[in-house]
Amino acid sequence: MTTRFPEFMNAKQVAEYLDLNEKKVYSLANDALLPATKVTGKWLFPKSMLDKWLLESCHNGVLNDRLLIAGSDDPLLQMVVGKMANQLGSTALVGYTSTGTRQGLAMLSKGHVDICAIHWGHAEEAALRHPALLQQYPGHKNWVLIHAFERQQGLVVSHDIAEAVNSRSLNPQELLASRWRWALRQEGAGSMRALEEWLHGHAFNISMLTKADTCNSERELASYIARGLADVGCASQSTAGEFGLGFIPLCREAFDLVIPKNIYFRTLQQQLLQSLSDMEIQAKGDQLGGYNFARSGKQVWSAN
Repeated sequence: MTTRFPEFMNAKQVAEYLDLNEKKVYSLANDALLPATKVTGKWLFPKSMLDKWLLESCHNGVLNDRLLIAGSDDPLLQMVVGKMANQLGSTALVGYTSTGTRQGLAMLSKGHVDICAIHWGHAEEAALRHPALLQQYPGHKNWVLIHAFERQQGLVVSHDIAEAVNSRSLNPQELLASRWRWALRQEGAGSMRALEEWLHGHAFNISMLTKADTCNSERELASYIARGLADVGCASQSTAGEFGLGFIPLCREAFDLVIPKNIYFRTLQQQLLQSLSDMEIQAKGDQLGGYNFARSGKQVWSAN
């Protein structure tokens, strides 16, 4: 007699459905490797999502015609994704949503996206900082970290302000005065982390700045400054270059991609990684400014 499983199963039913030890089911659920919810106080497993999870585990998954990227914003990565989308046409869905590092990792841990882009502090500290950040999220044991590039992080400003800084008639620290309007990023964005560290070095904090608005992407931030709605914001040199704005460097940072191991070898994921080594793409990065591609595509961390 065939057992009929309910739409939402408990751990015992899942163990029978997947032919697993019940203890293993709890372990997979706690590590966020099985689709589950604890909203009622106990684990419940949607059968439809379990079926999808099973299919995803077969031959690198069945969703080979989809690549969704979230996390940190970057103009060059936007170009890569746009080029891929144009080449693929209607044969696949490729999308990139700027959510900031932390929200992107939360989305990846829930299976909402396929890749998360991150940057979290100075490049020389990334080998420690990035893995430590990833380990705060469920499912990190199934993740691998791939280096995309290094880039210059700093203050995006108008050309007048940049010239004043270059001529030393204006010290960058003076931009903390109340008359300067700041375009800020959302909480959890890597750019906010970089800004907070710079401010801390000057005994300052975010709440002491004159805030123009909160921007949900680097392009939105640069647009505010280009339109005269803000005077300064923290973003990459490439963002300043894309909008023809001035730039005051603060630090170099590693920009990395977090990819689940079980989908790492899918065609679209590999195509994205190969694009970062493409001479044409790297030439565009040189035009924008601030990039270093010396270690592009290298695996820098994996949970063992």
